[in-house]
Amino acid sequence: MSGSDRPEGDSPVLGSAGVDRVLYEGGVYRTPSTKVGLLGTVSPTACVYPSFIRNVWQSSALARKGCYGFEDWIDSSMRVLRALERVGVDVEVSGAEHLQELDGGAVIIGNHMSTMETVILPALIGTIRPVTFILKGSLFRTPIFRDIVETIGAIGVTRTQPRQDLKTVLQEGGDRLGKGTSIVVFPQTTRALDFDPEQFSSIGVKLAQRAKVPIIPLALSTQAWANGKWLKDFGGIDPSCPVRIAFGAPIDVEGRGQAEHQQVVDFIARHLANWSS
Repeated sequence: MSGSDRPEGDSPVLGSAGVDRVLYEGGVYRTPSTKVGLLGTVSPTACVYPSFIRNVWQSSALARKGCYGFEDWIDSSMRVLRALERVGVDVEVSGAEHLQELDGGAVIIGNHMSTMETVILPALIGTIRPVTFILKGSLFRTPIFRDIVETIGAIGVTRTQPRQDLKTVLQEGGDRLGKGTSIVVFPQTTRALDFDPEQFSSIGVKLAQRAKVPIIPLALSTQAWANGKWLKDFGGIDPSCPVRIAFGAPIDVEGRGQAEHQQVVDFIARHLANWSS
């Protein structure tokens, strides 16, 4: 099923087909009140990872058979979001009205803190509009992820060859945006708890400028899913850390985009400072 098959407007929680989706009220989503079970209290990590791994495995199998589409991707993202919420992870999203009011695709530029954002953003954005990601190229060479990322139309970059990455992003990203699909970009070289503007490239701004689409700033704090010591994707789950995600108003790129890049950096830094105070 393609993004065009989805109903427009605010997203249903349980639609006529019984499909679980995020419900935004006034552009805001908050985790519903949830009773956490004993195992979730004692070992939230042990509760979340089986759901996460099962979702990846099932999604990969379906994608390999050609039976995995956009709605299936959103379904799997929702299941992981719900698994996190069941162990007490509190998620709050603001600014979704900026996504709802877009006429077409946009480049969504945000900081990259943990695995969590790549797992739950499909549910948070995909309930509103078609979306895909710019991801590290190694995922396209990993058997369990390859079929999934190809199916969702993700764009792979090396993160070590800036010129080649820019060429790939401008070409493939322009194609996706031209078809109305928004693209999430994490311009940092790697995930990090601390936001360093010096490590935040302007590749997303350049894509928006070339495609003549707006930028949507994205600030997020997802420390609840820690980066692992040995395997970065598999850190512990800590429900005591609230998850905060904010989308900003659209920014049109003019000239070389330096001012717009700084606006995104300032948006992220301001929200991270407010959330940590």
